[in-house]
Amino acid sequence: MPPLPDRREWEIENRRTSQLTRKSTQEAWKEFLADIEARKLNDSTARKYKLLNRQMEEFAQRRGLRVLADFDLSKVSQFRSEWKDGPRSSAKKLERLRAFFRFAQKRKWVTENPALDLKAPKITLCPTLPFGREEMVRILAAADRYKEEMPSHGIENGRRIRGLVLLLRYSGMRIGDGVNFSTDRLEGNRLFLYTQKTGVPVNTILPGFVLSALEATPKVTEKFFFWSGRGKLESIVRSWQTRLRKLFKLANVPNGHAHRFRDTFAVELLLAGVPIERVSILLGHQSVRITEKHYAPWVRSRQEQLEADLANAWSRDPLVLSQTGVHQRYTEKSGPTTHSASIRKTGARGGSRTHMRKNPRRILSPQRLPFRHPGRQL
Repeated sequence: MPPLPDRREWEIENRRTSQLTRKSTQEAWKEFLADIEARKLNDSTARKYKLLNRQMEEFAQRRGLRVLADFDLSKVSQFRSEWKDGPRSSAKKLERLRAFFRFAQKRKWVTENPALDLKAPKITLCPTLPFGREEMVRILAAADRYKEEMPSHGIENGRRIRGLVLLLRYSGMRIGDGVNFSTDRLEGNRLFLYTQKTGVPVNTILPGFVLSALEATPKVTEKFFFWSGRGKLESIVRSWQTRLRKLFKLANVPNGHAHRFRDTFAVELLLAGVPIERVSILLGHQSVRITEKHYAPWVRSRQEQLEADLANAWSRDPLVLSQTGVHQRYTEKSGPTTHSASIRKTGARGGSRTHMRKNPRRILSPQRLPFRHPGRQL
């Protein structure tokens, strides 16, 4: 029996353990995934949770962990060490693992959340840059050659890929939303993006030549432009990403990928003077901080434009122009300046080291100083 202070903690811990519901890892994940489905989360989010479920159950089977409570900090740390993901993907997976154990802790399947004590990996932000205007011209030119370079279904996919490129560039949509684009989201030149939490729809305006390109794009079905609407959207998105990589190779654009169209959409709006708060709404970000975080390189571009705007404004300012003329006349009349040596004597030459005027009448001798009592403070 442990000493009295330790005995109290031991009794509390024993009471907590006795109140736990012994739930196997498989049963715990089954209930958690049912909750995920009831919350109507995105298919991509549910798919990532299912992947984590399979990996965790395989780890538990290999290590002989029968119930979920067997996952302590040491076991969870060993489970994390087997991940082969990059820093960003590993950090996202850790968040999902914490959510799973938080779900289990509230149902008293585990005493604590061991994933909370795992530190997230260090992430170095490498924000993507937008396409330059010359790159966009080469990409659109390569879209015309795509149908000649690609053998099967080259003509239709060549016409479709041009419409997809212009849609992504001038709507700011992600590749998944662009591939899933349907005719009911377009009304005139107004494209429906999403509905805010307040119930207010967010729309964007497409230029006329983008609408013409979409009209010339052969639809896969009457409703969808770029897929049939059947099957898994993730598979079709991967196929279009492969086609876009071939397009970037034809256009001689290095490091090209679909998300850079979204970056180009945002940076061109920022350079056009659109406030970042409005750009954040068009991008569908939950906070302006997310926009500032992911588009940090554009701050330099905005600063360069601010400096150019200031230089343009100062060039037309009447006071600046008048002072500039005065300064030019002054510099033209005044000759070259010469630096003459000071004729003031320095202490090294026997002169006074003080800056007082040498007026003997103002220098007080000790006899003329006022008397101060030693114990009195004035």
